[in-house]
Amino acid sequence: MDEYAIRALRDDDPEVISAAFTALGWDKPVAQYETYLADQRAGSRDVLVATVADEFAGYVTVRWESPYEPFDGIPEIADFNVLPKFRRRGIGSALMDAAEAVVAARSDVVGIGVGLYADYGTAQRMYVRRGYLPDGRGLVYDGKQVPPGELVRNDDAANLMFTKSLHG
Repeated sequence: MDEYAIRALRDDDPEVISAAFTALGWDKPVAQYETYLADQRAGSRDVLVATVADEFAGYVTVRWESPYEPFDGIPEIADFNVLPKFRRRGIGSALMDAAEAVVAARSDVVGIGVGLYADYGTAQRMYVRRGYLPDGRGLVYDGKQVPPGELVRNDDAANLMFTKSLHG
């Protein structure tokens, strides 16, 4: 396994992270990470960055106040990404361990959402193996529960929400 480090998001990270995802054809603008940096400074979000030999490898964020109303008071792990070339090396698990440890210092429970199409399959399986359970509210789109019979687009806004107990 590669030697990796996990640290907080720094001022010089937004451009590096955005460029890494742009190279993959993913739309992750610099402004997104500048917002994360501002949120981190304000104390509303923690951002953990993984590096391998000082090269950006992935990140995860913890939102201290989830926009998903049923998570009232439950911190949410959000926007978890590991670059494809660094996957299957334990980096994603290490990022999740670190995020859960950050949350455990302040909460007994953590929440997470996961997309429903095949690109999210690895994450779906990882969360279940880590002990996350569906919150039982069914399909969520843009943070709102979808009523029975309503049609929604299966895109990144369609999610199933999970929670995990962190203290026993």
